[in-house]
Amino acid sequence: MLEREMHFMEMTIALARQGMDEGMGGPFGAIVVKGDEIIGQSCNKVTSTNDPTAHAEVLAIREACRKIGSFQLSGCEIYTSCEPCPMCLGAIYWARPDRVYYASTREDAAAICFDDSLIYDEIMKPPASRRIPMQQIGHAAAWKVFEAWRNKEDKISY
Repeated sequence: MLEREMHFMEMTIALARQGMDEGMGGPFGAIVVKGDEIIGQSCNKVTSTNDPTAHAEVLAIREACRKIGSFQLSGCEIYTSCEPCPMCLGAIYWARPDRVYYASTREDAAAICFDDSLIYDEIMKPPASRRIPMQQIGHAAAWKVFEAWRNKEDKISY
């Protein structure tokens, strides 16, 4: 059995329960571990902060990155009480941890009314056909900024 990993997952689940019991937000928790040290942790704080991006994974990633002074989490593991939603999955891929462990599945979350299937479905549609219609404007001006980035000699790539 993965004894070390189960230890961190039990802490993650306890964090989810604590946040839920204290009215912070939904029943989700996340911990970022480097070696055997917790460098970031949070519960979901969407409703207590009125911030739809205040998911446990995003907040734990932000804390961990601040602590180590990097925008990447290579050499780290993320423990989350539930399979990450599309937003958190994107944040995880941008942060580049070595591994993610999760407890509940997205189907478990859907069973308690946290259903991400709409977002997964919307991603596959053309922007103009989405439930929240999206229209491209200002492309030429925006592309000039992209060109400037491409040619910027002192940029920090990520």
